[in-house]
Amino acid sequence: MSGTDELVRRYLATWNETDPAARRAALAEVFAEDAVYTDPLVSARGRDELDATIAAVQGQFGGLVFTLGGAVDAHHDIARFTWHLGPEGGEPLAIGFDVAVIGADGRIGQMLGFLDKVPAGA
Repeated sequence: MSGTDELVRRYLATWNETDPAARRAALAEVFAEDAVYTDPLVSARGRDELDATIAAVQGQFGGLVFTLGGAVDAHHDIARFTWHLGPEGGEPLAIGFDVAVIGADGRIGQMLGFLDKVPAGA
C-alpha cells in the first residue's frame, strides 16, 4: 500500500471517528492546519470547520460508515478516489468522488468533493 493509499484510508477514518477528541487528533495528522474542504453542500476552511462538518454529517447519517469505493488513483501530489457511505457491509446510500491535493508535509491541503449518489432529503 502506498503512502497516498494510507493517507486516503486515514482520511476516510476521520469521517467515521465519533469520539471528538480522537477525531480532532486524526484531523491534525491528515489535514494541514489551513486545509480547505469543498463539496456541493459545504465549504470548510481549517480543521475546526472540517471537524464541525464531520460532526454534522455524523448527526445526519448516524450509524453509517464511509468506505473506499475502489482503488486510489494518484500522481504527483494529487489523488482521486471514490467513497461509499452506508451501513457497514451493506449497500451504499451515498457515493462520492474526491480529489485530494497533498502538501509537501504529506498532509491534505485541499479536498474537492463531488456527490454521485445522494439519498433523498440529504
